[in-house]
Amino acid sequence: MITKIEQLLAEVENLHADNAEALEALRIKYLSKKGAINELMADFRNVPAEQKKEVGMKLNQLKTKAQDRINELKEAFANQDTGSNELDLTRTAYPIGVGTRHPLSIVKNEIVDIFARLGFSLAEGPEVEDDWHVFSSMNFAEDHPARDMQDTFFIEAHPDIILRTHTSSVQSRVMEVSQPPIRIICPGRVYRNEAISYRAHCFFHQVEALYVDKNVSFTDLKQVLLLFAKEMFGNDTKIRLRPSYFPFTEPSAEMDISCNICGGKGCAFCKHTGWVEILGCGMVDPNVLEANGIDSKIYSGYALGMGIERITNLKYQVKDLRMFSENDVRFLKEFEAAN
Repeated sequence: MITKIEQLLAEVENLHADNAEALEALRIKYLSKKGAINELMADFRNVPAEQKKEVGMKLNQLKTKAQDRINELKEAFANQDTGSNELDLTRTAYPIGVGTRHPLSIVKNEIVDIFARLGFSLAEGPEVEDDWHVFSSMNFAEDHPARDMQDTFFIEAHPDIILRTHTSSVQSRVMEVSQPPIRIICPGRVYRNEAISYRAHCFFHQVEALYVDKNVSFTDLKQVLLLFAKEMFGNDTKIRLRPSYFPFTEPSAEMDISCNICGGKGCAFCKHTGWVEILGCGMVDPNVLEANGIDSKIYSGYALGMGIERITNLKYQVKDLRMFSENDVRFLKEFEAAN
């Protein structure tokens, strides 16, 4: 036993490894559960009693020496790795992936910027609203279908508290604390109780604009709409207004633009009509002005609203609305150039 220990001790003192793999092989050979040193430990029970003290001391010396030598070699390899990976300040930096803005944020910022150049200031309001600011102040009748549970998310414990269905509530909040002239743009998220599909979602984003002052006319509205369309979709864009109905405007209209894909010639995207609807608008109903503390005999105004997803679809031809909320990095990276 002592002869084997001294032989292994000599081997351990001269251990050498050229790489980490060779060092691991040496550790397994000498220090693993089935290694040479553990085999001697297992045979220790067969050593005569009068030799156990001497043999035990040499076994402990062997094990300690082997562990120290393995650690020395391991530390040497670690120092070599540190030296080889030392920071070189003259090297070109590693490329770092640049994040991207969400396509809805890109389009929202562009819309807000266009209206800001026309003198509109940004206004925001809460997403959890009361019935007054969402419906009553906007001239919705008590039995209007939009108040029904099929369209609106109500807070169960508070039937008058809802998730706003449009950003018109921001207009109401501004009008009730301000006097004309009022010129605001109101972007934000809105909620409606709809089945989620490629063309609809239970939440989406709107931008609404409001201008109230003396002698505001439909001609002023039309000029703003034409300028916006050209700024957003190009100088060749044409617009047309079709009569419509909204509780908070009278007269009301829906605006179409000439299809920016086929140039108005007709294609599958515009259903071969040459026109694509993008927003609703109209002159603010006098009842809305009065409900919010503004004298309708002195002041008039116009309002308009559009879905940001709709405008984004027109600009980038995203076919599925669900892609805007799934946070697929592959989809978002497609908009790096738009930032």
